[in-house]
Amino acid sequence: MRSLLMRRLGLGAVLALALATFGLAPSASAADPAPAELTFATDIATTTPGGTVNLSMTITNNKTYDIWFMYQTIEPTWLTTQRPDLKYGFTGCSLATAAGSTPCSGTGPANLGGNYGATVPPGQSRTVTLTLQVAADSGCNGNIGFYSYFYAEFSDSTNTSGGPVYTPETRVLCA
Repeated sequence: MRSLLMRRLGLGAVLALALATFGLAPSASAADPAPAELTFATDIATTTPGGTVNLSMTITNNKTYDIWFMYQTIEPTWLTTQRPDLKYGFTGCSLATAAGSTPCSGTGPANLGGNYGATVPPGQSRTVTLTLQVAADSGCNGNIGFYSYFYAEFSDSTNTSGGPVYTPETRVLCA
């Protein structure tokens, strides 16, 4: 019995060696990019009470099919919620288009997915910018940061979800 097992293992090893020698073995390749990727950027890293920060969110379609639908949430990070003296709110939302900037079509930070426009073709991106207003009576020396989850559906009836994706933090400094 043991002899039969050794013969089978030996035959498998010889076959694998032959395939590798003649280049027929599967090769290792880089992983495919995520079907959709969400990235964040801010226009400034620090602000003062009463200041504003533009938070840009870009969804990139890495798939060969259109993104037909997207849902996205945005929430403050745990450390941001631990500083009740930091006062802020989103006061504006715009979508960058080829014709210029247009107001967001969705309901704002509660449901950001609709703000990216009807479809995102393969290989293209859409950028939505939220204006974060820091209250004049906000506390200082704290960071404001957010995280996001998203869900996208493609025209080939597949979907993807991702997150948490973290925004760069904005430091609120005292003047």
